[in-house]
Amino acid sequence: MVAGSAGETPRFIRFLAAAEIIESDLWQQYNELGGVQDSEVPGGSGSAAYTAALKNLDGDMDQYIHDNTEDEISHFLFINAYLASKGADTVDLGQFRMLPSSQATGAQQIGRLTNLMQLTVDTSWYTRHRSRANNPDLDPTFTFPQAIPGLAKGQHPAIPKTDADLLPDDHIQAIANTAAFHFAFIEQGGTSLYPSLAQRVSDPQVLRILLSIGPTETAHFQTWHDKAGNAVNGSILPSPLVDPKDSTVVFPNLNTAPGGEDFQTNLIMPEPCPFLSRKFPVCSIIRPTETKGAAMGAVRALTQDGLFIGQSKEFFELLRDLAEDADEAKREQ
Repeated sequence: MVAGSAGETPRFIRFLAAAEIIESDLWQQYNELGGVQDSEVPGGSGSAAYTAALKNLDGDMDQYIHDNTEDEISHFLFINAYLASKGADTVDLGQFRMLPSSQATGAQQIGRLTNLMQLTVDTSWYTRHRSRANNPDLDPTFTFPQAIPGLAKGQHPAIPKTDADLLPDDHIQAIANTAAFHFAFIEQGGTSLYPSLAQRVSDPQVLRILLSIGPTETAHFQTWHDKAGNAVNGSILPSPLVDPKDSTVVFPNLNTAPGGEDFQTNLIMPEPCPFLSRKFPVCSIIRPTETKGAAMGAVRALTQDGLFIGQSKEFFELLRDLAEDADEAKREQ
């Protein structure tokens, strides 16, 4: 649990510690089944069929998953150690590790914070970073199109639930494709969160922490942005790929259907868009970066994703309390 502590700095960055613990939990699950299992990221023994499906998107997927996992673990360990150095309470979510593991061969059978087997993945991040006309900070009511509409409805696994999910080939490939879009969804959230919260920081050392960790989240996002495009570009996989166990999940060739620049799979760098005001020239940026309600917005997005299905009322209350503290922190003059 997280107890109260004096000072804006501990109050502010506790939410980031919690966010990184949550990220570490979900990435650990991905690594156990589809990454590299070693002493740097221990746990699990891998799923050959799931790993092979991920490698259809890029031959280095297992290493990338491993490195992303290691990064997130390092982030929460560092932030907690920093909190302790300031005499503040660290963040421990251990009591909420109550969700079940995948039953597929290769997964550890331990309690989890997050659920990767009932996801509703918002894939509008894909078009939001390609749009030249709209920015969610300036156009909060604009609806960015979903890259994969089927993932944004219903509940879908991003890891095999049991070994029964390993066949047929198109089904485990659809699960791997879902994971690829979920990887980028998670990391675009962190990419926006750090610059959003940095605008509230007055302590130079805390600002340095945010400006140093934040860009690694962006590096993760661009990597997964690229790999998600491989899931639908039609050159490696059948296009469209339809999940034989869930026909609502369809991965089309986005270069032809629906097509157009907002869906072009090799545009992995943010396209220039309006920033601050439309009186200025368009600028290539991460978006959104509006600071108001940024932490609570992150909680809301993760909850809508289905990541916390099965979690306790107390977990949600704690997460909201941490987010409120972060959002209420004010830059000292």
